[in-house]
Amino acid sequence: MVAPSPFTAAERLESLKAAALGGSAAAIVAVTLTVIRPLVLNNADWGLGLPITGLLGAVTLIGWAIAALSGALFALTYRYAVRKDTNPQLKGGVVLAFTLVRGLALVDGGSAIAQHYWPFAAASLESLLLFGVTGLLLEIAFSQAWIAPFQS
Repeated sequence: MVAPSPFTAAERLESLKAAALGGSAAAIVAVTLTVIRPLVLNNADWGLGLPITGLLGAVTLIGWAIAALSGALFALTYRYAVRKDTNPQLKGGVVLAFTLVRGLALVDGGSAIAQHYWPFAAASLESLLLFGVTGLLLEIAFSQAWIAPFQS
């Protein structure tokens, strides 16, 4: 006899809500980082001249879309991985796993080595902010019962 699947319509709806929250949060973090990056690099432009036209604009918009998709996938994974677990290492491990994969994938290895590894650190820090904020918002949504953790 086959056991009933735990993936009910209600569980799928909770996953959809988690993905929507994760994608939205990650996109907002990515846009915010794009706006404040010139300030951090002492180009005090406040991002008013955001590159949203031409090739640079296309690259920027695609980067935001990739961040949103990454955030949605992170949120789904986070929801299934942590379930109702209170283990902070598990929660932090999911965040750090996504941080490393995204942060290291963004950097050209040869260029980073020539620049004394700073691009690795910068990309990883940005990814940590992206997934850390998304994870925090998911935890708030779980605690407020806006989204239910996976019920296995």
